[in-house]
Amino acid sequence: MNAVTITFLLIGCLGLALLVGALFFGDALGFGDGVDGPLSMPSIAGFVGAFGFAAAAAAALTGTGVLAVLVGLVVGVVVAVPAAIGTLALARLAGRMRTDATPTRTDLVGRLGVVVTPIPADGYGEVRISLGGQPVKLNARAETAIALGARVFVIEAPSDTSVVVEETSTAPSLGRTFDDV
Repeated sequence: MNAVTITFLLIGCLGLALLVGALFFGDALGFGDGVDGPLSMPSIAGFVGAFGFAAAAAAALTGTGVLAVLVGLVVGVVVAVPAAIGTLALARLAGRMRTDATPTRTDLVGRLGVVVTPIPADGYGEVRISLGGQPVKLNARAETAIALGARVFVIEAPSDTSVVVEETSTAPSLGRTFDDV
């Protein structure tokens, strides 16, 4: 491998390092979200990385000397511009990606669950419910004692980690089954 190819490969590696830095340390380094415009950190990293690797490939295929440098520069720019535009588009899409809202205690009310630690009449036990497709274990109390394995319905959520339940033998008509818990 000649010096021109190695130089272009190092430039490509610099682009990858910029991208990793922007992704993992962007806020700490002052890059912010990094998707504000065409000169954002992801687009610069995409340009530099694509330029370096494409130029290295072209230079390696061309040989050595001034011709290898010129061909590497031209091919690098031709490949890097669309790569930078694509990187910017992907970064914007990722930044605007919709996510589910964070569950709150109001999301607990109306859920069906199973008692995993018996609930005494004057204290707390534990129930397991399904929230967002994930099993969640919560402290639970009830007006009457409820045995291990009993199916329950959440009627109140006094805090984010505790609920008030009542035993139920049939599921209320909320479209949920006990298989969901």
